[in-house]
Amino acid sequence: MSHPDRMSPLKEIRSGVLDVTYYEDGPADGPVVLLLHGYPYDIHSYVEVAPQLAERGFRVIVPFLRGHGQTRFLDDKTSRSGQQAALGADAVSLLDALDVPRAIIGGYDWGGRAACVAAALWPERVVGLVSVNGYLIQDIAIAERPIRPDLEAGFWYFYYFLTERGRAGLRANRREIAEVIWRRNSPEWHFLQSQLDLASEAFMNPDYVEVVIHSYRHRLGRADGALEYADIESRLALLPPITVPTVTLDGLADGNFPATDGTRDIDRFVGPRRHHQVALAGHNLPQEAPAAFVDAVLEVAELADQHSTGVGQGGPELVA
Repeated sequence: MSHPDRMSPLKEIRSGVLDVTYYEDGPADGPVVLLLHGYPYDIHSYVEVAPQLAERGFRVIVPFLRGHGQTRFLDDKTSRSGQQAALGADAVSLLDALDVPRAIIGGYDWGGRAACVAAALWPERVVGLVSVNGYLIQDIAIAERPIRPDLEAGFWYFYYFLTERGRAGLRANRREIAEVIWRRNSPEWHFLQSQLDLASEAFMNPDYVEVVIHSYRHRLGRADGALEYADIESRLALLPPITVPTVTLDGLADGNFPATDGTRDIDRFVGPRRHHQVALAGHNLPQEAPAAFVDAVLEVAELADQHSTGVGQGGPELVA
């Protein structure tokens, strides 16, 4: 099975409020792995991960998130929300649309957050979780609490997007803003301009700007959530624990999210969990260190199998 530079052909399916465009690889009857990308990235974060998992017998689904690629809203009147509840609900809706009862879900950044939301609120649908940077459900109640100044500096775009100047800047400079973020997020990743060009195609979605702007304004308490996600957000405000088997990853070269030993959020994972640090990897870990991400999916599948048979049902096992 080849490892293409461009993930194609793509498929489409009506899913909740969206017409989702996604890439699929692997046997139709294989165990399902749903892989979710972050911002400002696209499905090609998994360009090497997906075929490697497919070769191992998994059915791999990699969708463009709302506001990205060819994924479209079905109704012009639907709110262009980028809040965490919407992203998590989209993931579960996609499983429904594909008639997939349960799946391993993995992701980083926005995609990792969506995966954590699904695992926390719909554990019956999640075989296991792979999450880069640990527990990613946002505690919006403490959005005004400052963090270290060097880390605040890396989140310049959070605050830029709070302004109308930032909205206009994102509309005019989608690729250029992404390049600045990529370099800060992954200082050891010497990506090709062709890789950035390919990802930037996904930013031409007509809803991209509104979804991104709402995401950052909502997480900082500067925009209301969409009414249709109010119940989900109220549940997320309680910071629900994740009970499903989990593997968390931290890149040791992540420019904005310093690697931890996994103990910082240990109370958020009450099921079987292992944590690993990945050398030389930055924030876009699946694309920078695909072998490590593939290994994490295989590991969580093994953990889930042990858990289902009553073997190894203890709490977190942190392995740096």
